[in-house]
Amino acid sequence: MKDPKNFRFTRKHISRRRVLQTTAAAAGGFAVAQLGFPAIVRAASDTIRIGHITPRSGFLGTLGDYGFRGVNLAVEELNAAGGILGREVDLFTEDSVGSAVAPTKAQKLIERRKVHFLVGEISSGSAGGVMATANRLKTLYMQSGANSDALRGEKCNPYTFHVEACNTMYTKTIGNWQDRSGNVKGKKFYMLTADYAFGHDLARVSTRFLTERGGTVMANELIATGTPDYSPYILKIRDAKPDFVYINLAGGDQTTFLKQYKEFGLTFRVSGGVMDTAGFWGAGLDSITGYWQSLWYHKMPTESSAVFAKAFRDKYKKPPENQAWGDYTAVKIMAAAMNEAKSTDPAKIIPLLESGMTFDIMKPRLGSFRKWDHSLLQEMFIVKVKDRDQMEDKWDIFEIVEATPGADESLEAIQPTMEENPCNMG
Repeated sequence: MKDPKNFRFTRKHISRRRVLQTTAAAAGGFAVAQLGFPAIVRAASDTIRIGHITPRSGFLGTLGDYGFRGVNLAVEELNAAGGILGREVDLFTEDSVGSAVAPTKAQKLIERRKVHFLVGEISSGSAGGVMATANRLKTLYMQSGANSDALRGEKCNPYTFHVEACNTMYTKTIGNWQDRSGNVKGKKFYMLTADYAFGHDLARVSTRFLTERGGTVMANELIATGTPDYSPYILKIRDAKPDFVYINLAGGDQTTFLKQYKEFGLTFRVSGGVMDTAGFWGAGLDSITGYWQSLWYHKMPTESSAVFAKAFRDKYKKPPENQAWGDYTAVKIMAAAMNEAKSTDPAKIIPLLESGMTFDIMKPRLGSFRKWDHSLLQEMFIVKVKDRDQMEDKWDIFEIVEATPGADESLEAIQPTMEENPCNMG
């Protein structure tokens, strides 16, 4: 096995990469990608072709744009370093739009664009459809943004690997912290839950965790995605007087709720089953407080993380969000696996990824995939919202408190067990 340091790449000037907008009126040039528009790269028969699929509009659009920028940077760096298997990398991107459309978009990338692998997604509903399509068409898929445990459980398949953490990992990370701090047993939680696959799954695993440790879920309000007005729910929270407001929301919905909750001036502490840094950036410094769980943060104190964050900020004039990390990392993992296998054949790459091959994932500990459910074994982090006078800029909102699992613990500690989330690869 190659030294994991080979997973790192140096950013250089790109001369061969060709980018075009998907619209007929588009002009060429890599500036298209920098502006965040959907883009494709002209593919030659001898290139390595990547298919990127993620929501670029709607309540997850902001996160999708970070993912798009992350995958573009990864491809740029790979080509600067000689590509994959000595071949130039071409990128095709699609706005997945929603769960009804995503599988068709994935099939288009596989059958028409002849991509060697897929990467992306954020919506758990859409990711499930992409996974099924990838499995049916025997194409590798690096799932980089969807959280539902079911994707690693009842919907798991041999062709999908998960870079994004699942809901159980998010819940155990913040839940264990709260439990050690005495903030679960005897406490009352009022949940607001996104009304689709991700939210339902997160509410399920969070409720199980909290009630097993002596907490009480007073209510679980199902919220339509893209809801503009949270005042009816905030008034219910005011009357219920919980110890914690527990949000199972995603993307722009986190931002909308946090802003409006601040306007009402309620003092009940806010926690949640998941946290998107972009959602907190959007809410503003006056609307965020407390301790949260994070998959990655651009101030992560590792050399590779600092290199990535600088390259992203130099290119896009803002730091990378977690979703940029996820899509970038997914591409780099697949590139490393293909180079190690000396092949693009899934029959050779899948056993390699299942073998315990390790990767520098820009965290203190290396990552590797579990064989039985293809979940990435990795650290998560407890973060604290900084005091304003300690923030270097508007992006510098968190202090990393601790990694979990701890340095002397197995990375399995926050993962779902086989009993909690059975997977049958078939």
